[in-house]
Amino acid sequence: MNDYNSYDPQKNHQKKESHWNIRPYLALGLTTFLVLSLCILVFFLIYRYNGFAASWRALTSVLQPIIFGIVIAYLINPVMVFFEKYLLRLLGPKMKKKDKVKRWCRSIATIGALAVFILIIVLLLVMLIPQLVESIQGLVVSLPGEIKEFVAGINKWLDGDSKLGNILEDTLLHASDYLRDWAMKDLLPKSNRYLSSITTGLIGFLKMLLNIAVGLIVSVYLLSGKETFVGQLKKLIYAIFKPRKANIIIETARKSNEIFGGFISGKILDSTIIGIICYIVMLIMKMPYALLISVIVGVTNIIPFFGPFIGAIPGFIIIVLANPIQGLYFVIMVLVLQQVDGNIIGPAILGDSTGLSPFWVVFAIMVGGGLFGFAGMLLGVPIFGVIYYILERIICYFLRNKKLPEGTECYVDLKEVDVKTNEILYLKEEKVNSEEETKEEI
Repeated sequence: MNDYNSYDPQKNHQKKESHWNIRPYLALGLTTFLVLSLCILVFFLIYRYNGFAASWRALTSVLQPIIFGIVIAYLINPVMVFFEKYLLRLLGPKMKKKDKVKRWCRSIATIGALAVFILIIVLLLVMLIPQLVESIQGLVVSLPGEIKEFVAGINKWLDGDSKLGNILEDTLLHASDYLRDWAMKDLLPKSNRYLSSITTGLIGFLKMLLNIAVGLIVSVYLLSGKETFVGQLKKLIYAIFKPRKANIIIETARKSNEIFGGFISGKILDSTIIGIICYIVMLIMKMPYALLISVIVGVTNIIPFFGPFIGAIPGFIIIVLANPIQGLYFVIMVLVLQQVDGNIIGPAILGDSTGLSPFWVVFAIMVGGGLFGFAGMLLGVPIFGVIYYILERIICYFLRNKKLPEGTECYVDLKEVDVKTNEILYLKEEKVNSEEETKEEI
């Protein structure tokens, strides 16, 4: 009887409720465990970075022919598609079996695209190497005399200031003494080590040529069966993820391919045009070493924003030693060329392929160059363009769920969002209302 009277339904309900409320704590504990495990993993990777980096270098060294093949296939794929399109129009009506027509057209188009790629490389080497060798030889032969003339011109210019001239002369003498001592004490005793390093570098260069040759063969197989490889990748994605998430991954990959393809092909064409314009202008202005400097400017122009200025530094040094006035003209020419490229040629070819503002372009180049050197400066912009696109999609998803506008212009003059109606209140409206109230008071 006492037991029955002591029964309290409310107390029992509280016990059940407290029993069921343990789930959030379990979820919180599991989340904390996963976060701590991830932090420990990241710390381990950073702490053991040298071993991780060495393993990564070894893996990329083994896969170098495959990497070269993927890059070559990606570069010549537009040419192959162009050839295949017209071959299908030409051979399609003449052959009955469609599968056979596609196979033949794909094979011929792949071989043709690869032949165009190799032909362009060979023609560039045949045209550029003799001229570059001649320019470098002339530079080596004439450089000492040009330095002497440059110093004599500086001394003549500083004739009225003997003290500054003596400082400059002493600095040059100390520099020459340092170079002589370095050659006698450091260069000659370590010549065997330098020769072994040169031999190792030559072996590495030959190995890279072999990997490129294997990469050309790999690119043929990739282009021949690209639909199959893409289909296998999509099949794997849909096998791992749910259809909704898989669709997002496929769409992101398609957009990434659009960003990378548009940027890389457009930048190569843009840099080629800039190099040709630089060469023509230098010939018209009768500047020395026109081909050598134009090649440097064209190659470095592949790097967005900073490329022309990076290429202008060695060109200016080479020209100013031969003719200081022409060195000044060269700097002015590069500045004008950079403006023409940035405002006319670049936008016409690249358009808005990455979707990045100038600030984010500079940010991507600085971060990519600081982390990965030249490759980071070159690929930092399209990679950051993909990251920017993904972040923009995520932000728009959350805004849609909160029933807020997605356009950035809607938030420029935002004061606050009404909590009840989700309506955006603007600062301009507040100013207009205050002005109307002032007019009414007057």
